[in-house]
Amino acid sequence: MSNGPTNVSRETQSRVRGTLDGSGIDMDEFGRTAFGSISSAETPIGAEAQRASQVLHSDSLTLPKPKEQRIITIANQKGGVGKTTTTVNLAAALALQGMRVLVIDLDPQGNASTALGVEHTSGTPSSYELLIGEISVKEAIQQSPHNERLLCIPATIDLAGAEIELVSMVARENRLKNAVHEANLAGYDIDFVMIDCPPSLGLLTVNALVAAKEVLIPIQCEYYALEGVGQLLRNIGLVQSHLNQELRVSTVILTMYDGRTKLADQVADEVRNHFGDAVLKSVIPRSVKVSEAPGYGMTVLDYDPGSRGALSYLDAGRELAARTVATVGATDGRGL
Repeated sequence: MSNGPTNVSRETQSRVRGTLDGSGIDMDEFGRTAFGSISSAETPIGAEAQRASQVLHSDSLTLPKPKEQRIITIANQKGGVGKTTTTVNLAAALALQGMRVLVIDLDPQGNASTALGVEHTSGTPSSYELLIGEISVKEAIQQSPHNERLLCIPATIDLAGAEIELVSMVARENRLKNAVHEANLAGYDIDFVMIDCPPSLGLLTVNALVAAKEVLIPIQCEYYALEGVGQLLRNIGLVQSHLNQELRVSTVILTMYDGRTKLADQVADEVRNHFGDAVLKSVIPRSVKVSEAPGYGMTVLDYDPGSRGALSYLDAGRELAARTVATVGATDGRGL
């Protein structure tokens, strides 16, 4: 991968070198055919390329700052629904549009840390040491090399044993909340804190739910999409009743959407009927680019900013930033 100011995938570079910066080809010349000229904006690919160029070079991307810091836990105990992918790409989208974002990786696999390009080998100051009280938030924070406004508290393999160690600790469900509050993250000028959870409903996820005010649930547009979500909502309701009365399901995001299938539309309709206005209008398409990006230690917005996946996350980020807990997010786990 190139380390230049605009990183695109090798596939994109080899096919349309210079498209995103406008230096490589003459789009008008490219659109001339034996049947007459075709404007680049009149073709789907041309429209997407034009939009990507506008997005990447626009000075009007900055979003209005939230009135108070928003702490969002991304949770779904079902694996493979796009929790980590959604966490890092939404964080990158918000950071690209002027927000200062901290990602807390609570998944022992450390995939969010990988995608954000931060060090997370065993022994690195991480969320594990933070939870057991050995270090402070300040000692654990790293800056992503991709964006100065994007920060991360990484997860290492050491976190795998934290579930057992936390069982015997005092206030075991409040360890993350206390660490975050003691750090006074407002002093870091952080607008969003996004917590990536493991695919389970253990103590790590409970800590994330207690520390946050909002829950964002990614749901894939596939068979059994809502399988297990009822149990997640019941657990959120229990946390709300006993540990964190401010907790709300503020956002649901549809992932892995394939517009070529009726199934995707059926699942989307079912989710919207179930969760109402909590569901973002922006949906995340199934995308090879989104899947490839972590292999290069990047989010899709760094790996291929002109891809459909990257632009969809930018849209979702804008929509998320426009929401407030007061206006959206009355959904909770009780009675569902």
